[in-house]
Amino acid sequence: MPQTSIREVARRAGVSVGTVSNVLNRPDLVAEATRDRVRAAIQELGFVRNESARRLRQGPRRSSDRRATKPRPRAFGIVVEDLTNPYATDVARGAELTLNDAGHDALWLSSEYSARKERRNLDMLVEHEAAGVLVVPVGLDPAGIDRLRSSSGMAVVLIDHAGPDVCSVQVDHVAGGDIAAAHLLTLGRERLVFVTGRPAPLPVVERGEGAARTLAKAGGGEMITLTQRALSPTEGRAAAHRLLKMSPVPTGVFCANDLLAIGLTNELLRLGVSIPDEIAVIGYDDIELATSSAVPLTTIRQPRFSVGEEAAELALAEWAEGESHLHRQVILTPELVERESA
Repeated sequence: MPQTSIREVARRAGVSVGTVSNVLNRPDLVAEATRDRVRAAIQELGFVRNESARRLRQGPRRSSDRRATKPRPRAFGIVVEDLTNPYATDVARGAELTLNDAGHDALWLSSEYSARKERRNLDMLVEHEAAGVLVVPVGLDPAGIDRLRSSSGMAVVLIDHAGPDVCSVQVDHVAGGDIAAAHLLTLGRERLVFVTGRPAPLPVVERGEGAARTLAKAGGGEMITLTQRALSPTEGRAAAHRLLKMSPVPTGVFCANDLLAIGLTNELLRLGVSIPDEIAVIGYDDIELATSSAVPLTTIRQPRFSVGEEAAELALAEWAEGESHLHRQVILTPELVERESA
């Protein structure tokens, strides 16, 4: 017969997975009535803890430390929106290297822009007794963060978002949009378009807002926005055709990320448009592929590895310091990288 899972126990007892985990590992944190209800569910369902998996989660215990009773968590989750996006994988790599240097492991997960999948990812991390999570939130709110902390003691760090009473690491994306628009204006390009996609995460929205603000200050009017179905090279190619149907045709294009910009640039070239002579193009992120575009891409560089490294350092500090930890908000600054497209 299939083995009963901790999730089934939680459902039967009417509690969270984290509460079941606490009953098994830290029963003193759980009210007596709740403990009894969970233990009754365990008995009814015939739940048996997988000791091999538990030891794997905890890591090796020193043989000399026979009195140790509290397991030492050794895994941190990294939850991003899209693991196919090179920016997200670079952030995760920066975080993982920092966690590895501190003797811990990292588990990469993707929410795929779904609050429901994000919740499943977080529940799984609780079930596996992760020490903490570094997350680009989709649906996670302050109440959800409190639940993670109270039910499982997890450290929580937000990436590219901020919130009350939580550590966070952000890039100043409004400033990034400012920089992109200012550079295009310096080149004499005044008919500007912002190309974005769905879903539009908060950082992407902020990039457009920063660019529009700079254009308005310069007296250039409102920035036109083209919204594609995704932030991908395929949608960048589709955007190229829409641009050329506009009247007048824009002379400067700011793309919400490098993937859009690469697809757009390559398609414009195929259609016979000279870049940057006729249309100047700027991307955002400075992924490795930006230098391999048909026209090397001018872009706004995010400190991708630094975002992950800073987030991991904050998570490690919160996990080690517990209730004495003071939450910090780290804001990093993007910079212009000039190449041939603008």
